[in-house]
Amino acid sequence: MKRRGIIGGWLFLLALTTPERLVAAPDAPSFAEAVQPLLVAKCSRCHGRETQKAELSLHAAGGIQKGGESGPVIVAGKPDESPLFEKIHAGEMPPDQENPLTEAEIELIRRWIEAGASFGQDAPQQVAVTYHDILPIVLLRCASCHGRQRQEGGLDLRSRGGMLKGGKSGPAIVPGKPDESLMVKRVRAAEMPPHARLVEAMVKPMEPAELARLEQWIAQGAPDAAAEPDLAGTAQDPLVSAADREFWAFKRPQASVPPTVSQTALVRNPIDAFVLSKLEAAGLSLSPETDRRTLARRAYFDLTGLPPEPVEVEVFATDPAPDAYEHLIDRLLASPRYGERWGRHWLDVAGYADCEGRREQHLPRDFAWRYRDYVIRSFNADKPYDRFLVEQLAGDDLVDIERPTARTQEFEDCVVATGFLRMAPDPTWANLTGFVPDRLEVIADAVDVLGSGVMGLTFKCARCHSHKFDPIPQRDYYRLTAMLKGAYDEHDWLKPQLIGYGGAVSAGAGERFLTCVADDERRRYEAERDKTQQELATLRATAETPERNQRIKELESRQPAEPKIMALWDRGEPSPTYIYRRGDYQNAGALVSAGVPAVLADPARPLTIAPPRAGAASTGRRLALARWLVDPQHPLTSRVMVNRIWKHHFGQGLVKSLGNFGRTGDPPSHPELLDWLACEFMRQGWSMKAMHRVMMTSSVYRQSSAVTPAHEKLDPDNRLLSRMPLRRLEAEELRDTLLLAAGRLDEKRFGPADPVQVLPDGIVQSGQRRSIYVQQLRKHPPTLLECFDLPAMNPNCLSRSDSLVALQALHLLNDTTVRELAGYLAKRVQVAAGSRPADQVRQLYLIALSRPPTAEENSLFLETHARLTEAWQSQLAAAGAPGDDAATRALATLCHTMVNSAMFLYVD
Repeated sequence: MKRRGIIGGWLFLLALTTPERLVAAPDAPSFAEAVQPLLVAKCSRCHGRETQKAELSLHAAGGIQKGGESGPVIVAGKPDESPLFEKIHAGEMPPDQENPLTEAEIELIRRWIEAGASFGQDAPQQVAVTYHDILPIVLLRCASCHGRQRQEGGLDLRSRGGMLKGGKSGPAIVPGKPDESLMVKRVRAAEMPPHARLVEAMVKPMEPAELARLEQWIAQGAPDAAAEPDLAGTAQDPLVSAADREFWAFKRPQASVPPTVSQTALVRNPIDAFVLSKLEAAGLSLSPETDRRTLARRAYFDLTGLPPEPVEVEVFATDPAPDAYEHLIDRLLASPRYGERWGRHWLDVAGYADCEGRREQHLPRDFAWRYRDYVIRSFNADKPYDRFLVEQLAGDDLVDIERPTARTQEFEDCVVATGFLRMAPDPTWANLTGFVPDRLEVIADAVDVLGSGVMGLTFKCARCHSHKFDPIPQRDYYRLTAMLKGAYDEHDWLKPQLIGYGGAVSAGAGERFLTCVADDERRRYEAERDKTQQELATLRATAETPERNQRIKELESRQPAEPKIMALWDRGEPSPTYIYRRGDYQNAGALVSAGVPAVLADPARPLTIAPPRAGAASTGRRLALARWLVDPQHPLTSRVMVNRIWKHHFGQGLVKSLGNFGRTGDPPSHPELLDWLACEFMRQGWSMKAMHRVMMTSSVYRQSSAVTPAHEKLDPDNRLLSRMPLRRLEAEELRDTLLLAAGRLDEKRFGPADPVQVLPDGIVQSGQRRSIYVQQLRKHPPTLLECFDLPAMNPNCLSRSDSLVALQALHLLNDTTVRELAGYLAKRVQVAAGSRPADQVRQLYLIALSRPPTAEENSLFLETHARLTEAWQSQLAAAGAPGDDAATRALATLCHTMVNSAMFLYVD
C-alpha cells in the first residue's frame, strides 16, 4: 500500500507538470496540425464532442488532459505506459477495426507522447487542483472524527468552509500557506489520524500522494470548484444517446392485440393466443389437458408450497361445476399458506438472512424476522406491487419517523419494509471489517439486489468501468449509489449492530435500528418490563436467601429485550458522490449528482427529488427513485416482475435471464406476450394475485407434461411452451411436505425464527415449523435444505439451481429425521385406513401423491408389504420379541420408500 501510494504521488506530481511543462523535441509532431486532426478522424465516433464513452473526450486538448473514468490516458514521455497508445497499438481501438489507424499514424502518436505530448501554446498550461480533488481525501481520512457524527475539537472538515473556520485550535487551512496549515502539520507529524485509534475510527493514514495533493491545493489558494452542468439523462448527454434507448428492454411495454390462431377452441385467455400462434407456426399445438388430480397437486404446490389433503383433491376431482378450477385457484390465493410460499420467492430476491456477514461471519440479526413477516403479510393481502416496492425502497419517507403521532401497524410496516436494502451481507459490525472499502461492498450488494431483482439489469461491472455491452456508464452506477446515500453513506456510516473492538466503541458510530414499533407492541413490552422490574425491586428489598442469586438471576435473564426494527432511513446531509476510478476508493474522479440510469430516463421528464414533507431531514432521494421505478412509463419494472411470476409457474421465464434484460441477457421467447402481461399487470392495479389467476387459468398452464417425439424434435427445451415442465420440489417444499405428510407440521405463523441446532456430526437440524420460519443462516443451513439446493444469499438469489447428486438420495435414505417422519406417516395411514393393506396403499398414495395407486402399483405394494411383514416377524421372533407390530414396521419401510421416490419429489 505504501509503495503504491509513493508511486501514485510521483504520477500525480508528474501530471501537474506534464505535458505542458516538458519542452517538446524539435521534431515532435504538432498537436494542432497532426495529432488533433488524426484523433478527431479516428476516435470522435466514440470519444468526440457529442459522444464520450468511458467519459473520455479526444477531440480537444482539454479532454485528453482530463482523461476518462479510469484516469489519465497519456503519460508524457512514456508511450508504453500511456493507455491511449496501448489501446491503439494493440488494435483494440477503434473497436471492431472500423477505420483503424495505420502503422504510420500509430507511430505518429507514439512520437508525440515520447517527445512530451505538448499541446502547443493555445492549450491549457496548468492542471489546477480543486476542492473536488481534496474533499474525497478529507472524507476518507478525516470525517470519521471530524464529520457529521463526531466533531472532535469542534472541527468539521466536510466542507471548504468548515476547513477555513476550523475548530478550537483555529483554522484547519491557511490558503496559499500549506506549511502554516494545521491540517498539513498534523498529518506530516503523523498525529492525525491518531495511530492508536485507527481501528476504532476505522480509517487509515493519509497516503503520501494524498498529502501532496492537499499541499498543492492549499498552495494554489485552496480554490473552490466551479459547478459543471449535469447533462446525464438529458438530450445532450454525451454518454447515452437516443439510439441507446432503442433496445427493446429500454422502451416502455406496449400491449399487443392477441393474434388470431387456428385452434380457437383452445384459447381461454390471451396467453393461449400468444403461445398458440408460435406453436402453430412451428407445426405444434398445446399438449392435452392434464387430469384434475394432477392439476390440483400442481396448483397447490405452485400457490402454497404444500400438497393438497386427500379430501381436497377428491372434492375438486368430483366437482361438476364448470368453474370448479377457478374457484380452487381463488381458495388457494386466499390461504395464509400462499404468502408463505410466494413470500419465500421474494425473500430470495431480497437475499433474506438471519445473520450479518458472509459464511465466515455469524452475527445474528435478531430482528430480521420482522421483514420476513412483512413480506408474507403483503403477499397474503395482495398488496399492489407498486406500493410494495415503494415501501421497501423508501417506506421511511412515507411516514414521519421523526415526529410520529400514532404508530399503527401500517406505520411499522413502512419502516420494517426498508429492510429490503439491508438484507445483503454486512460485516461492518466489526471494526476490522468496517473500513470504507468494506462499507462500499455493502452498498454494492444493495445496488446489485436492486438492479438485478427489481430492474432486471446488471450494474456490477459499472462500479469499475462503463458497462461493456449495455449503455450504463460508470457515472450512472455512482449516480445510483448517490440515490441511496441519505441512508448508505460510506463516510457517515451506521453499523448493522454497535459492537466494539477490543472494548472500544467505534468513533461516532450509531446502529441501524429504530424503536418505532407499533404502539400495541410497545405497550406490551413496557408492561412486561415494568412487571419484571417491580418484582426485582421487591426481591432486592427482602432478606438474602439462596432462593432469593437464584430468583433474581432468573428474572434478570428473562427481562424482555426492547423491540427494535432493522431499518434503513434517510438522515439527510449525505456526503458528495464521486466516481471511483476502476472501483478504487482511493482514486476519486469526477463529482456526480444523484440520479437514475440515463438509458432508462426520459429526457422530456426529468427526475424530481425533494424532501417528502416540509421540515423533513430526509433528502427524498430514495422516494424519488421508488416512484420513478413504479411509473407506468418505466420500461422494466412491470416486465421484470411478471417474468418472475411466469418463471415460478412455467419453469423458466419468458426472458430466461431473470436478472438481465440487457444485451447480454436472453431475448424474450414471446416478446408480445411479455409486454401484454406487463401492461395487464399495471391495468389490474399491480395485483400479483390477478397475475396468478390469468396465468393459471390459461390452457397453457393446464397442459400435460408428457413429452412426445414431436416435442423432442421441434421444441426440445420447451421454449415454445408446448407442454408443462416436470419440476422437482424446492428445498423448503420438500422439507415442509415431509412434515405435513407425517402430520408433524407446526403451522404457527410469524414471530422470531426457530433456531437451528448443529449436531456433533455436523448435521444441522431444525424444528417443525415451515421452513420459512426456520433461522436462515448462511453458515449453518439445515442439512436437508442445503442438500436440495437452498441458495447461499451472497447477496441474493434470482433463480435457484436444480442439482441432481448422490448426496440427496443418501440423505433421504439414511437421515434419522426422515426415517422418523416416515414412521409418523405410517401411523397416519393406519389411523385413516385401518389395518387392511389394501386400504393402506390407497391412503398412502392419496396423502403422498394426491392420487390413488395404479393396478400395478397396488399389486406391487401388497406383495412387498407381505414380504416385509414376514421378514420383520422373523427378525422379531429371533430377538424374542412379540411380532405384533411387524406389519406397522413394514408399512413404515414402504412409507420411507415412498418419500424417496421420484413421484414424491417431483410435481407433474
